[in-house]
Amino acid sequence: MEVKENPLAQWINAFLDECKIERQLSPHTIKSYRRQLDAIGRDLNIKDWKNLNTDDAKVVLHRASEAKLSARSINLRLTVFRNFCRFLVKKEVLTNNPVDNIHAVKENKPLPKYLNVDEVTQLLNFEGDDFLSIRDRCMFELLYGCGLRLSELTQLNITDILDNGQVKVTGKGNKQRILPLGKQAQIALENYLTKRTDIIAFEDEPALIISKRKTRLSNKQVANRLSQWAQSQTLFQHISPHTLRHSFATHILESSNDLRGVQELLGHANLSTTQVYTHLNFQHLSQVYDQAHPRAKRK
Repeated sequence: MEVKENPLAQWINAFLDECKIERQLSPHTIKSYRRQLDAIGRDLNIKDWKNLNTDDAKVVLHRASEAKLSARSINLRLTVFRNFCRFLVKKEVLTNNPVDNIHAVKENKPLPKYLNVDEVTQLLNFEGDDFLSIRDRCMFELLYGCGLRLSELTQLNITDILDNGQVKVTGKGNKQRILPLGKQAQIALENYLTKRTDIIAFEDEPALIISKRKTRLSNKQVANRLSQWAQSQTLFQHISPHTLRHSFATHILESSNDLRGVQELLGHANLSTTQVYTHLNFQHLSQVYDQAHPRAKRK
């Protein structure tokens, strides 16, 4: 006897297929969406989704709160649920979106952690002429020098390194941007490419960053190497690849005060995402204000 697939599962699969193909969301995001939708399905246990209403959406919010999820996790679940219901409206399963009337939970957003210039220098100034040391120095210089996301670094291919001192980066939503390579990043990259040819020819492995096993390095491997070097360089704090991205953004903003420029460099779709760095830069902006505004000048 043939077992019919759950109607909800069919719609979830169709929605995730659209997210993957049309919106080009990453496999990590697709997995996260599926986890959220599976949890929503367990919370509601609804057979006929045409009758979904605002009270059902409130149940999802209540169950997430009962599970003591963080505000950020609750808002993620609501966002996924809202997008899924929007998809069902488009497919004429629902006549309206019941989650539109549910407001997000207020989040206390912590400021991103970053290193000051001296700490970055301390981290990156390590010696070693072996393959791993030279490769790691290149990875960290690219993360900090270009403000890359971890996945953007590990997805780089040899062909993404351009002849004019630039690198082509593929970010979220498969959006590409061209970034300049700073002097130190270029030096570290050239040293690494020379060592890399001793491991494997460029045409035999497209990945830029590889392991000694001649395969593309994973996100976890990069994070582990950075953590090891942070301890070796006596930086007794947790430093992740994203810490270097935050440090890049903070230092560029401190020097330029060009928020939109930083937005472009980071590959942020919305300026509001970049504006978190203005909080980190508040002291510098206050000094500019005190010096420039006629009503701010002190006697």
